Amino acid sequence: MADDAFIGDPADEDEAFVLDTSRPFSRADAAKAKIKPSTLRGPRFVRLFSGVYVSVDAPLTPLQRVRAALVPFRGNGFASHASAARVYEVPIPTLPDEHVTVTAAAHRRTHPGIVCHVMRKPRAVVFDGIGVSSPDQLFTEFASQVSLVDLVVAGDHLARRHRGVTAATLADFAAAGGLPASRAAATAAGYVRENVRSPMETRLRMLLVLAGLPEPRINALVGTGDGMLKRERDLERREEADDDGWRILTVVAKGIYRRPDLTLEKIHRVLLERGEPGVPKHVSDAWRPHFPVVR
Repeated sequence: MADDAFIGDPADEDEAFVLDTSRPFSRADAAKAKIKPSTLRGPRFVRLFSGVYVSVDAPLTPLQRVRAALVPFRGNGFASHASAARVYEVPIPTLPDEHVTVTAAAHRRTHPGIVCHVMRKPRAVVFDGIGVSSPDQLFTEFASQVSLVDLVVAGDHLARRHRGVTAATLADFAAAGGLPASRAAATAAGYVRENVRSPMETRLRMLLVLAGLPEPRINALVGTGDGMLKRERDLERREEADDDGWRILTVVAKGIYRRPDLTLEKIHRVLLERGEPGVPKHVSDAWRPHFPVVR
């Protein structure tokens, strides 16, 4: 009978088990697939975490490590904090551990390299096939791991890339409390803006705002006298921009990561010379903890 093919003892089921070794798997899954412990320790596989392996031929991407961190929890956890940021491809600083959140202490596991959190009523979603904190929840979680500027970088990215995520939704989740860094997240949400195209744009904006200078407009559209919009490559033509009364200031990575003081000095001087409204005579020092000067 055809139905007999679905009836058998556990040994028959183990024999039929097919393991995709290109994705992280547990030692128990390896045993079920008849892979010997000595083979796991050999050159064919890489150990990602204690008891978690993958084929040596599989690419070791950040997403692969997140998947590996979830294996020990057997469906009872989801990626959170920095791991959720990696799933969403948020630009973040180097953070070594993976983070998994479970909804009950009984599901908690201890593994080197994996930080486990417990949250009774999380807001989790499925993204790219992975259980993960919602973007709003991630923002507040992430506030416990990174600085103000890095958190605003993350918020700008989420607001640009994920429908329904705004500075207001991020602030609302933070205001509801329930997570350790809610207050820091609420503060950072006030600086989040939409349509920011790169982390460097965020960092330059934060440098200026923390120094007390007027906040620059995000990707402002520049028009000609007849109402037509100039293309970005037209704005790169310095002569034409000068004719329209624009002043082009170039800021490179060094001006943010090593000499933010010189960047501020240059921009502040130009704003004062042009008589721009709202420009203080002296800049605030509030930027200094977030943008160290490296001489």
